[in-house]
Amino acid sequence: MSTSALPLQPDTSASLTTPRLVSRLPKVGTTIFTVMSALAAEKGAVNLGQGFPDFDCDPALVDAVAAAMRSGLNQYPLMAGVPALRQAIAAKIATLYGRAYDAGSEITVTAGATQALLTAILCCIHPGDEVIIIEPAYDSYVPAIDLAGGHAVAVQMTIGPDGYRVPWDQVAAAVTGKTRLIIVNTPHNPTGSILRQADLNALAEIVRGTDILLLSDEVYEHMVYDGVRHESLSRHAELAQRAFIVSSFGKTYHVTGWKVGYVAAPAALTAEFRKVHQFNVFTVNTPVQHGLTAYMANPAPYLELPAFYQRKRDLFRDGLKNTRFKLLPADGTYFQCVEYSAISGASENEFAQWLTAEIGVAAIPVSAFYQAPQESGIVRFCFAKKDETLRAALAKLAAL
Repeated sequence: MSTSALPLQPDTSASLTTPRLVSRLPKVGTTIFTVMSALAAEKGAVNLGQGFPDFDCDPALVDAVAAAMRSGLNQYPLMAGVPALRQAIAAKIATLYGRAYDAGSEITVTAGATQALLTAILCCIHPGDEVIIIEPAYDSYVPAIDLAGGHAVAVQMTIGPDGYRVPWDQVAAAVTGKTRLIIVNTPHNPTGSILRQADLNALAEIVRGTDILLLSDEVYEHMVYDGVRHESLSRHAELAQRAFIVSSFGKTYHVTGWKVGYVAAPAALTAEFRKVHQFNVFTVNTPVQHGLTAYMANPAPYLELPAFYQRKRDLFRDGLKNTRFKLLPADGTYFQCVEYSAISGASENEFAQWLTAEIGVAAIPVSAFYQAPQESGIVRFCFAKKDETLRAALAKLAAL
């Protein structure tokens, strides 16, 4: 049949439009991390804003992953993760924190900690449920709660001579009949504070006799300083029975771009977690899992991590001693918060922008970690950087 015999189609290109989409996250825009990193690049500033290292990981870890790829370990692993890696994770937790998780039914490998947090929230929060968060809070918590149809109830940390602390009496007062989950984060981003045994006991008092679940963000578990131990919720038998505990290989092994983490939780909670996980990401990069398994045979990299980062923390703090910044305690993570009222009366966002554009060092305003505007006159620096990067930043900050 001749093409000339085909019926002509009307030209509707002028009337084609994309259907309207009602946003599931209408309050979400460009993150402060993207904004400050872009400004740092534009101004040629030393970027101590975004929280990732500017140095490489151990070449032995890269070799382990490459060896896994070359040996043909490139197809789907089990949905919950490579069994040997889950066994290594369970063994580490048992050794460090004294709780025996079953590798088969209580450990799940995830595509980073953010996916772990989202999946934990989606598996247990129903529309109308309330979730208590402690502010300042990592920026993925509230959007994840919103996607689940839940309602975030914020309790703000207090700031005193000893830095940031959780007011457990206010957490208890925030509990209602709709409270389904409490999210805690230790070591805490952005403040660098840590929970101690008394904090865990206070949390246990609040949830005892309830059906409230716990989500413990412990991605900085191996960055606790001055000889203090990390108080994982897995240490506390009563809390561990109702907790999803999240950690991150990316943070521990300086490979944040690999996006591999894990969740430890009792079998009943893990079963529900995996129902969402299997339809969220299904499973996680196979050769990286095998490489991590081989690398975990040597515990030295994570056992030596506190000393590694404490030296960087101390280098950075010592360099700021003669400035007008007031240094808040940095008991954990790789973040240092500073109060700047002796330097400027500007808002945190204005001060961070000025610091980046005029002084040449990028920081993050802590106000970005609150749902509602909250000004404390505090910004956050990241010291997970090469010594030369830290010294370059300190040379610029010395004028303050």
